[in-house]
Amino acid sequence: MRRGEIYRVYKPSGDPKSYRVFVVVSRQAALDSRFSTAICAPVYSTAAGTATQVAVGIDEGLKHESWIFCDDLTSVRKSDLTQFVGSLSRAKLADLDQALRVALELE
Repeated sequence: MRRGEIYRVYKPSGDPKSYRVFVVVSRQAALDSRFSTAICAPVYSTAAGTATQVAVGIDEGLKHESWIFCDDLTSVRKSDLTQFVGSLSRAKLADLDQALRVALELE
């Protein structure tokens, strides 16, 4: 499992959908550790156009245009991250990093 990978999670906790797509945002050291969870950002099919959202789509392995919501980070069990969808390019990872900085007020 790598930072920037996209996974489909079935029956995510507290989500009304049967599955949700998530992007792994945890630092690689945490992913390589014995921690049982990874910090992830959900992917939605609609957006509000804020600086905390990153557009993704077919190039990243998704079926249609979608957005990563960095204001809605959640912990997901690593054991639930089994349905690999795709990965973010370096440019999209840079966009994700910027959106996370805005969402967490790190600037």
